[in-house]
Amino acid sequence: MITKKITFLLVFLSFFFCAFSQNADKQKKGGDKVFYVKIETSYGDMVVKLYNETPKHRDNFLKLVKEGNYDGLLFHRVIKDFMIQGGDPNSRTAKPGQMLGDGELGYTIPAEFVPTLFHKKGALAAARQADQVNPTKASSSCQFYIVQGNKWDANRLAMVEQRMGKHFTPEQAQVYATLGGTPFLDGDYTVFGEVVEGMEVIDKIAATQTGPNDRPVEDVKMKMSLLESYKPAVSK
Repeated sequence: MITKKITFLLVFLSFFFCAFSQNADKQKKGGDKVFYVKIETSYGDMVVKLYNETPKHRDNFLKLVKEGNYDGLLFHRVIKDFMIQGGDPNSRTAKPGQMLGDGELGYTIPAEFVPTLFHKKGALAAARQADQVNPTKASSSCQFYIVQGNKWDANRLAMVEQRMGKHFTPEQAQVYATLGGTPFLDGDYTVFGEVVEGMEVIDKIAATQTGPNDRPVEDVKMKMSLLESYKPAVSK
């Protein structure tokens, strides 16, 4: 009888510690909670959802947002039908015409490539240095871009697959054909979030007049804040 009780106790403890360990891992990864960040600009506001599948990028971005690191920075590189880029800490006090894009915070983030997270329009992704000096494709500590892109039909996507060795699922092909994006960047830059509100702001910023190095002639500043109680709109 005593042996049976001990066996039952060991089984119970084993189950308890297993459940505790799984819960701890879940908490470490952010659990089921989804984080939303508002990006305010003079062209309107955007709300981005951060992906729990990319915890290193999510946690780094949240840390910088909470500390106010992005407040007052510029979208310093804008290319219509491609993307809008910001987050260079040097842009806060940049003079008109000053070249930007080299500012960093002294560290990088290991790449987190997830096949189901791709460069559709509105995707939030991490900028990085070129492959020649960054063969592991590690991400910038602070610089990011938001995809505008354009629409891709089956023939154009097939060319990307053939020339660049990429593969797109039927679902991804459908999104690229209807919503648009930049499929040629998939698997090379970490996508860690997406715009869920204010998609039109991307188009407005991307349409601004730019000068040398694709910098907007008129500064496009940003301010970010964590939305503690955001509820995304329900699609009809």
